[in-house]
Amino acid sequence: MNLILAAVLGIAVIVLLIVWLKVHPFLALLLGSATTAVVAGVPYMQMLDSFAKGVGATIGTNTASSVGILIVLGGVIGTLLMKTGGADVIVDTITSKTSAKVLPWAMAAVAFIIGIPMFFEIGVVILIPVVMMIAKRSKQPVVLLGIPALAGLSALHAFVPPHPGPLAAISNIGGANVGLVLGLGLLVAIPSVVIAGPFLGHYMAKWVPITADQIKILDADKGSEALEKKPSFGNAISVILLPVVLMLLATVVELLGYNKAGVGMFISFLGTPLIALLVTLIVGIFSLGVAQGHKGSEINGIFGKAIESVGGILLIVAAGGGFKQTLVDSGIDKVIASGISDANMNPLFAAWLVAVLIRLATGSATVATVTASGLVAPLAAGMSPAHLALMVLAIGAGSIFLSHVNDAGFWLVKEYFGMTVKQTFMTWSLMETVLSVVGFVLVFLLSLVL
Repeated sequence: MNLILAAVLGIAVIVLLIVWLKVHPFLALLLGSATTAVVAGVPYMQMLDSFAKGVGATIGTNTASSVGILIVLGGVIGTLLMKTGGADVIVDTITSKTSAKVLPWAMAAVAFIIGIPMFFEIGVVILIPVVMMIAKRSKQPVVLLGIPALAGLSALHAFVPPHPGPLAAISNIGGANVGLVLGLGLLVAIPSVVIAGPFLGHYMAKWVPITADQIKILDADKGSEALEKKPSFGNAISVILLPVVLMLLATVVELLGYNKAGVGMFISFLGTPLIALLVTLIVGIFSLGVAQGHKGSEINGIFGKAIESVGGILLIVAAGGGFKQTLVDSGIDKVIASGISDANMNPLFAAWLVAVLIRLATGSATVATVTASGLVAPLAAGMSPAHLALMVLAIGAGSIFLSHVNDAGFWLVKEYFGMTVKQTFMTWSLMETVLSVVGFVLVFLLSLVL
């Protein structure tokens, strides 16, 4: 009971600091970890030792699968696509050839495509002005187009590497294969987006019929930044799909047992996350940057912007890892695992439920994923590679459940769409919840056949 009390108080401190005092999540997680350690009986001289160890283990650079390096590379690729106009080309190409009736489906597809290499926040910044512009031109409610786009971005953030959450969960749950998580994650994400995006958005637009003309926060007529020369659609889409293809090919080669020598070994090497993203970055520099006339100083500037954009994400991911390690070293993970075991609860459902509880408490999908994956890791012992991947996806599904007032994304969507708090709950929060539940149901169904 003392350990459970320590965990509850630690989470309560984190929620209080983030929600009421508006403290940065890194500092809140640091102080929450200290609270947990002291209440759990750790001497105050060592109360942050576990936190520091968890930070280092989460974003350390001692292995080729370091979450920190992968987040940086993913951030640079996403920023390169944004700054060179590659993301604009993809959006313009798809939406310009789409009729008004299928625009919600087109926005979901656009978000799904550009969301593969881009972090959620970057995707929102790119897509929301586009949503406003298209909604104004087509005279359709912004929710009708915005919810499908947000569903696409959120699903990728929860289910598909190289996003921080899935990568951290893969690292915490030993033996999970990145390519397998990616492949199964896409299988789960696509139908989840269809249901929570265009289908649900159709009804939400009737509940919240706000038009672009009613929203003052953005100029709906303002397009993307003008560039003298933009890459072709083929160039932009190839940069997005390249790491996906490389990692999936490596997984196929490994599953067939051809990764021991020759061409198979080389394909397996190219498909390791670090190499796949590094190759993609090099290709992107030449096809999106050099080939479009960008100078070395401009490309270097893009790198600088990317590092700035991922700095905060790295801190939160690291702090989530530190809090997770505090819970693990205090023995709380064993108490939770024992309780779940005694309750004869399905391990995948247990993983989803733990992530849901941490998500509701902290408001952060990434923190929920990192912490939950560390807590339920003991339940993964003896699982097959496919079920290890499904556990990662179950945690990802739980991490996006019911975004509410302690989630920065809640307020971001509220302000961009010009909604009230109630309307934001009726749209964004409901969409996230449906995405979470549908995602878990699909994960569970896959577990029955794999």
